[in-house]
Amino acid sequence: MPALLESLNPGWLLILAGVASLFIKMRQVRQVVTVVAPILGVLLLIFSVQNVTHASANVMGLDLILYRVDGLNFLFSLAFLIASLLNAIYALHTDDRIQDGAALAYAGAAVSATLAGDLMTLFVFWEVTAISSVFLILRARTRASYFAAMRYLGVQILSGVLLLNGIAYVLKSRGHLSLEAFTDLSEPGVMFIFLAFGIKAAFPLLHNWLQDAYPKATVVGSVVLSAFTTKLAVYALARMFPGQEHLIWIGATMTVFPVFFAVIENDLRKVLSYSINNQVGFMVCGVGIGTPLAINGVTAHAFADIFFKGLLMMSMGAVLYRTGTVKASELGGLHRSMPWTTVFCIIGAMSISAFPLFSAFVTKSIIISEVASAGYVAIFLMLMFASAGVLEHSGIKIPYYAFFGHDSGIRVKEAPFNMLLAMGVAAFICVFLGLPAITPNFGHGWLYNLLPYREEAIGYSHHHLFSWEHILTQMQLLILAIFAFVVLKRFHIYPPEKKGVILDSDWVYRKAGYGLVSWMGTVWQKAGPAMTAAFFGVTGKAYTWIEAAFSPRGELARGGLNGAMTVWTAVLLGIVLLLSFSAAG
Repeated sequence: MPALLESLNPGWLLILAGVASLFIKMRQVRQVVTVVAPILGVLLLIFSVQNVTHASANVMGLDLILYRVDGLNFLFSLAFLIASLLNAIYALHTDDRIQDGAALAYAGAAVSATLAGDLMTLFVFWEVTAISSVFLILRARTRASYFAAMRYLGVQILSGVLLLNGIAYVLKSRGHLSLEAFTDLSEPGVMFIFLAFGIKAAFPLLHNWLQDAYPKATVVGSVVLSAFTTKLAVYALARMFPGQEHLIWIGATMTVFPVFFAVIENDLRKVLSYSINNQVGFMVCGVGIGTPLAINGVTAHAFADIFFKGLLMMSMGAVLYRTGTVKASELGGLHRSMPWTTVFCIIGAMSISAFPLFSAFVTKSIIISEVASAGYVAIFLMLMFASAGVLEHSGIKIPYYAFFGHDSGIRVKEAPFNMLLAMGVAAFICVFLGLPAITPNFGHGWLYNLLPYREEAIGYSHHHLFSWEHILTQMQLLILAIFAFVVLKRFHIYPPEKKGVILDSDWVYRKAGYGLVSWMGTVWQKAGPAMTAAFFGVTGKAYTWIEAAFSPRGELARGGLNGAMTVWTAVLLGIVLLLSFSAAG
């Protein structure tokens, strides 16, 4: 491959294509750009040499590694590029230059950040993901989406500010910004970086931006958003904080708490947003374990999640596109008019639920197995509960209420062909990754061969993955969860689909923040004029006094040396001496 192509970061290609799409008015030309750019990006990545710096620069004394591929970031980047291609296909029925350009730039920034070899380059593209992705929410053009986008942008910028602050501390203490794992959270700046990553990963109590913004994005926007931000954060944690024990408990908590919110949520896109928290929690927990096999599980599960979560988001997007709603209370019976979308949704549901022969079965189990091997009994039980919970809210609730359940009487056309094509490819990936490895590059063997620690992955596959013990254990868990759902529905105990808003922890600070702003507005309305008048009165008198002393017509400018001038000279000299001594100290 020519040297120029070898040094071309696939993410930069997507960003350039995204910027170009903003100015391409011809829909057909723009569609070609949005589809071809990810394909070229995949080819650039596949043919790149690993563990070699392909592009670097020295900027203001900082050594920046702009493009480097290794065992950890290869699969994340590949998943991002394939997801960008599927997103472009899914959006072919639309004609929105801003959405097309933002989606490509967002994907390109995520790829570029993943392939960065230093913290400063990571930070630059970290911020580009925030800026580009907000347009996918704004393009919904509703009042709710506008305010959600502003809150989303504020949170993402906060993450960037914390990251930059941490980078400054690290540069001062280490003298370089290479991506070396941190071992001590008390090291200056490391906690800032940890919190920055935690915001994008949607740690508990830092997660509300996700459920607030994703369901309010455009039909295409929710699909695009589900693929990149949280998985980029997972990659960053795996790179910088492997084996950090705090992450084990944080991740386990992330897997559990969304279950309770998702079960009672009426908006099915919001249910999937909580499901993102749930699945990312498994990955964060694996990062905390930090063993080679656990990092394999994190990487594999992130790869699989991008496609089965994307598939579920696509199916709900198709429902929203055809019916105008994704409220569980307003849907039902759509399997009659949207059969292909129903099939694809069920495949996504079985994949996220980790049914044997589907993708999560061969990825999530690695993480759970490593938790058990490390002796974390409480964490293991939490992950098993969360696994059953995800079947309840994403594996059963999503397809049941959207396509089955009570017949809402809605009859619509099947989703457009381009949507079905994107869903079909994603469904194929979900099934293919779950198949036994008949040959090394077939089924899950293809994925395991690309993991950072290949030998450990292959050993796990041979000795545990498709053992009867593992299959029976997983099927017992799934059957029990299905039985629980049937019993709860039969005796009308399962939370019914109801219109309403589920309050989350963000209610506290959003309510308090709104109250504070309202109070300040009331105070200013009453006291503002008087405070303004007092301020200008004081400053006016001060200005008059200074002018009387120092202006060309003032006291010091008049004729020879007099008493006033002597006093002022002594005062100024004293101030200068005081400042000099302070600076010297």
